[in-house]
Amino acid sequence: MDELLYELRDGVAYVTFNRPQARNALTFAMYERLAEICKQANAERAIRAILITGAGDKAFAAGTDISQFRTFDKEQDALDYEARIDRVMNVIERCRVPTIAAIHGACTGGGASIAACCDLRIASRTMKYGFPVARTLGNCLSLASYSRLVYLVGPGLVKDIVFRARLVEADEALAKGLINELCDDQASLMQRAEEIARLVASHAPLTLQATKEALLRLRPSVAHGEGNDLVLRCYMSEDFREGMEAFLNKRKPVWKGK
Repeated sequence: MDELLYELRDGVAYVTFNRPQARNALTFAMYERLAEICKQANAERAIRAILITGAGDKAFAAGTDISQFRTFDKEQDALDYEARIDRVMNVIERCRVPTIAAIHGACTGGGASIAACCDLRIASRTMKYGFPVARTLGNCLSLASYSRLVYLVGPGLVKDIVFRARLVEADEALAKGLINELCDDQASLMQRAEEIARLVASHAPLTLQATKEALLRLRPSVAHGEGNDLVLRCYMSEDFREGMEAFLNKRKPVWKGK
């Protein structure tokens, strides 16, 4: 699949979102392929770590491809979409091997969710991280996605970036623990990310697996379907339809709160 590149070298699986012309916006097929690779890593002992990045110099991944929302016309469409995202994110989080996100440029929406699921996040100074849905589409995240973000950076920062629809830049991301390391440019980012991937790939796999599982068990769990009322409130609204059409037509949306 040309939109998502995969290569295994020396125990490290390299995954590249490959739609640079669209700032690596994610299609449903790209989400599914990433989940397949993580499942493959659970079965293949030759895979010791996964390194995820984006092609080009503009973005890690700029969220879900908005054109895929145009077919949404009933409640089940919204519920199925968020269920798909939750399922894929769960597979990434529960992958047997360490996962590293190498973030250069925009890391927003679904791309930001994927990065949050990874065990380690390394970024260049061009990174911009967030969920600007309050000024773009007028939708929301699933309860599981909110829970993951709160566990990662705390409720204060989650509210701040969602309410103000702002993007967190590199120095703040490092200071607040959103990323683990900061590199000057894309070349040094990829070099450092590969070094870290090879390092963790060389360590005791059962220790890493136990640590991942322990931290997941410590995080509050979200029951399947919990929060569906919030998803439907946003996705079935006039505002969501307005946000989508405004985004696709490159104009500012007019929110009505209904």
